[in-house]
Amino acid sequence: MTTDFDMRAFAADLCRFRSTAGEEAAAADFVERTLDDLGFETYGWDADPAVLADHPSFPDDLDAAAVEGRRSVAGVLELGGAGGEDPDAAHEGGEDADASTPTLALNGHLDVVPAEPTEWSSDPFEPVWRDGDEGGVGGVDGDEGGATLTARGAADMKSGLAACVGAAADLRAAVADGSVSLPQSGLRLAVEAVAGEEDGGYGAATAALASPYPFERDAAIVAEPTELRPVVAAEGSLMARLEIDGRSAHAATRWRGEDVLPRFEAVREAFADLERERCESVTHPLYGEFAVPWPVVCGRVEAGSWASTVPATLTAEFRIGVAPGETVAGVESAFRERLASVVADDPWLCDHPPRFERFSVQFEPAEIAVDEPIVEAVRAGLVAAGLPDAEPRGATYGADSRHFVAAGVPAVLFGPGTIDEAHYPDETIAWDEVERAREAIAAAAVRFATDRAAGS
Repeated sequence: MTTDFDMRAFAADLCRFRSTAGEEAAAADFVERTLDDLGFETYGWDADPAVLADHPSFPDDLDAAAVEGRRSVAGVLELGGAGGEDPDAAHEGGEDADASTPTLALNGHLDVVPAEPTEWSSDPFEPVWRDGDEGGVGGVDGDEGGATLTARGAADMKSGLAACVGAAADLRAAVADGSVSLPQSGLRLAVEAVAGEEDGGYGAATAALASPYPFERDAAIVAEPTELRPVVAAEGSLMARLEIDGRSAHAATRWRGEDVLPRFEAVREAFADLERERCESVTHPLYGEFAVPWPVVCGRVEAGSWASTVPATLTAEFRIGVAPGETVAGVESAFRERLASVVADDPWLCDHPPRFERFSVQFEPAEIAVDEPIVEAVRAGLVAAGLPDAEPRGATYGADSRHFVAAGVPAVLFGPGTIDEAHYPDETIAWDEVERAREAIAAAAVRFATDRAAGS
């Protein structure tokens, strides 16, 4: 059985898929074929609206159309330990999969956010390799030293997924040739490529609520771009829509109308004040480095119907940060109270109360202990890969780790690249980081298996 894996070609080919929301299926098929060719036992699942409708983060009115095309896949390797089965064999788990074998999920998401071609220097879905010395173009045969990959999804997070596949393939080969020894209990690796992370975690949430496997997952590494540092706390977010009603009037007699815009500005200012208060009063030891740890952003506003008419309707959509240890419901209550204070000061709003309701998918925060075994394993993997140890940190974004944690599976974010490149024009990753992530993840898996055996 071959264990060769061309990680550069895999990452580049994966980046060619325009796997935006609802368009992940083709990319999932590609990953499934690759994993099958590499000798993994493959699994597949579709986002299930019936399952997700019962999830507190998802709307209750999900239907089949809302989740169509949200395909996720996984490949499993079972690596035998000392005195166990042939360590070069990736045998089938089946219904009698050994529950004593520790299972580590290596997780990455297939979906990407849309790209505006006019903001890019090249086609966002045609990968470009550049050499650090020449800054030129090139195919996948370019020089490794200083190489970078530019494409939508290069950093967030198709290269991280590639590192997971490479780490699993490398570890199987190392166990087979005897250069790595696993404990008697062996190790099961589940490399997951999931859909819909960017808009709520459709694939990860479905797998958490209705597992596609005949075994349990004991821990997970989610290969988000963390600059090769373990992230143990991910922020949540409340997605809420504000609607304000006024009264229209001709612009020439605007005093007869009730303009929604100054009312909206009063609400926005009140929310900004609450953001400042929360950044001072809600503290967390892993978030001191952030100037605004719990940000509030109004990302969309639509008001009025005609330039010569007093605007009588307004819709605004907010993304409100939720700290680890808080709940979306608790933060929502605080912002509702602040909105009520604005309403109380405006007779028109008292008689025509604005509406403030959730929309889309909510992100609950997630956190695990800094000394959780999977965190210790990742830190040991860094050292084994010749990289400096790194203290765990927090992140102001949400990730699929929350679905693992909610299901009782400790999950750490760890991967190549930086979040600064995510969703950005000319999204780029340094390829050396991907190679280092591949080594560190493989070493972390060995450490995880060893620690589990020692503690059992």
